[in-house]
Amino acid sequence: MICVDELGPLVVKTYPGATYGPRDRRATFEPDYGRRGILWVHGAFEPATGEAAFVLSDARDGASHLRLLEHVLTTFPSERWLVIEDNLTTHKSRDVRAAQVAWPELQLQFLPKYAAWRNLIEPWWKQLKNLALKGHRFETLSELEAALHGALTYWNAHRHPYTWKKLPQQQPVLPDTA
Repeated sequence: MICVDELGPLVVKTYPGATYGPRDRRATFEPDYGRRGILWVHGAFEPATGEAAFVLSDARDGASHLRLLEHVLTTFPSERWLVIEDNLTTHKSRDVRAAQVAWPELQLQFLPKYAAWRNLIEPWWKQLKNLALKGHRFETLSELEAALHGALTYWNAHRHPYTWKKLPQQQPVLPDTA
């Protein structure tokens, strides 16, 4: 099972981190205005091993999603793939449907609407943003790409299987009727 999704748009700017200051004041940083580049991260995450991969693009379109699916086929070797994704229209584009005919071993499973929390790549996006972006200032698009690739390399070197921890539901306490 491979979970896929998009993260973005990420822009070349300052991403605030945990800056410490006096106790009675909030942490501050100097804002920078203006977009110096936009980047979309099309990612894939395998919860069973914790391995992740992504494709960087300047748009969120069907061609980029198709490049991600090709990358999944080469990065995660298997005889059959189950790909979990949301109902974004680019995931159902004409090119993707044609590729699905060419790849019968690739099964796409779409999540119901309003159920993004079921896609297990969502918690991994937080890890990627913490590793690559938090507390960094990027001047160029290549710096941002290098930080993302460095974070991915670090993650895959230290990966572990993802276990979904659902909080146990408490049983209702019934009053004694004795």
